[in-house]
Amino acid sequence: MSGKAITRLFLLLFLVLGVATLGLAGPKKHGNEVGSGAGQADNDKHKGKPVAETHQQVDPSQYVGAETCKSCHEDVARGYDKGPHWKTTLAKHQGPEWQGCEACHGPGKAHAESADPDKILRLGSLSREESSKRCLGCHEFGQEHANFLRSEHLKNNVGCVDCHSIHAPKIQAKLLKVAQPQLCYSCHLDVKPDFSKPFHHRVNEGLVACSNCHNPHGGFITHQLRATAAQDQLCFNCHTDKAGPFAFEHQPVKTEGCVACHSPHGSSNPRLLRRSNVNLLCLECHSFTVDAGAPDAPSFHNQAQKYQACTMCHVAIHGSNSDHVFFKP
Repeated sequence: MSGKAITRLFLLLFLVLGVATLGLAGPKKHGNEVGSGAGQADNDKHKGKPVAETHQQVDPSQYVGAETCKSCHEDVARGYDKGPHWKTTLAKHQGPEWQGCEACHGPGKAHAESADPDKILRLGSLSREESSKRCLGCHEFGQEHANFLRSEHLKNNVGCVDCHSIHAPKIQAKLLKVAQPQLCYSCHLDVKPDFSKPFHHRVNEGLVACSNCHNPHGGFITHQLRATAAQDQLCFNCHTDKAGPFAFEHQPVKTEGCVACHSPHGSSNPRLLRRSNVNLLCLECHSFTVDAGAPDAPSFHNQAQKYQACTMCHVAIHGSNSDHVFFKP
């Protein structure tokens, strides 16, 4: 065999092996196929926002649809069909992993075929953190729920399912298990008596709710308040005449807030004051220990019957635009 013939034989064998190798590798996956890198990145977006880990796209064939669930769980389906979850999931979300019962409980094919309760995700069997993360898959966006995973409630093992009921809520608004304030009182027994005192915010009467001042889903302020000590967004929402700004400020209002003088939940004293005697409250700061010869020292006078209350003269105690000692508004 000549040299040219041997060269042609080697080239032919090389081409045959190359074609065989490409055949074993299989067809190239395109970016829009499920499981591919680019396709999965597209599937992991919902209206421009990252999808929570609890709602990663899986095989659509594992989802059976809500109608299949209703065939066994008729009592649960009655309550669910009337709630906001059924309406919003159909209107806003695309894909079976976001719709119906399986949006929360995961794919139900294995459970539907075997009727085995262990083959479906039950939120009651999860830890409070895990079940809450399931809810946050939809509710994590926005200021109201953004801090729940670091909230005091979750730190004390109180999750979404402890306050909300998806299937059988007593209160349709927010799907609450019980109406406020009884829902809050079930844990916060220490503050419940305050709202039965002679002077209190009208929480029991339904005019004010705990959630008006506190964010039950967490925040960065003590007691999960919705505002800082200055109370600009809390007390002043109702007590607008005390908001200012004033030319002459009463410093405790700006530094410690309204709670420097008032008990926010309730008190035995008028105007929710922390002391029964107004003078005693004022003298906690304006004490008699000031040196008489100190410059600009306040001139203390007789606290007898003639001068019963400091606020008889210092009427603009929250702030004044005309008098630095608050004699006039």
